Amino acid sequence: MDAFGSEQHVVRGKKERVGTGLDRLDMLLEGGFPSNSVTLVSGTPGSGKTILCYHYIKAGLDNGEKCLYLTSDERIENIMHEANLFGFDFYSAVESGQLKFKYLDLDRSSFHREMDEEVKSGRYSRVVLDSLTPVAEAPVWVTSGGHEIIPAENATISTTYPIGSVPATRVHVRRIMSILNNENCTTLVTSEIPEGERCLSRDSISEFLVDGIILMDVDPTMDRRKLSVRKMRGTKHTLKPQNIEINETGIKFA
Repeated sequence: MDAFGSEQHVVRGKKERVGTGLDRLDMLLEGGFPSNSVTLVSGTPGSGKTILCYHYIKAGLDNGEKCLYLTSDERIENIMHEANLFGFDFYSAVESGQLKFKYLDLDRSSFHREMDEEVKSGRYSRVVLDSLTPVAEAPVWVTSGGHEIIPAENATISTTYPIGSVPATRVHVRRIMSILNNENCTTLVTSEIPEGERCLSRDSISEFLVDGIILMDVDPTMDRRKLSVRKMRGTKHTLKPQNIEINETGIKFA
């Protein structure tokens, strides 16, 4: 039993669960996210995806767990400042080493390797990747051998797939999911959904590779937000959208 992550699981029968940080969501999921799973949190802009991640990380910190927050489109200082506005003070946890924020520089060809090494070596029980969208849209190259890879720093590049092409997206998403499918951690991955789209992620691939999907939406005509569980491995759950609100303390079920 180590200093962090010693009590991260809530047991329901024979199934281990990891608390979401929201009591109502825990009830909907028979106690929380399945342990060692990867859950996609998808939604339109402003629907509360990142705030849900704050709740998840805070629950882990309160339980003495070691947590990792990976970001690819926001600077760490901005995330910590925004979290603090909703009452999530992560500064002390960062200082103690219980929480680590890591920025993924997508201009570096080594970002997959750096992410893989951090997840494997850090002994984290909770991981957040916010967001998958820019990662999936980064360029992918093909070497003269014909294999799709993210090139090493000294690689000789002969061909490039266009950013956003299906082959490029598939390479990124599969590699990211293989990294996050770690037997020792439970992960949330956020993805944007363009307004008016019916897909469950921007890349339209990740929803088939994850263990669960939390769908978040904004209905401006009714001035309300909704959260629904579209998929969750080994869990009996309703598909009915739940009304939620965002206030000064984060997400609240209406």
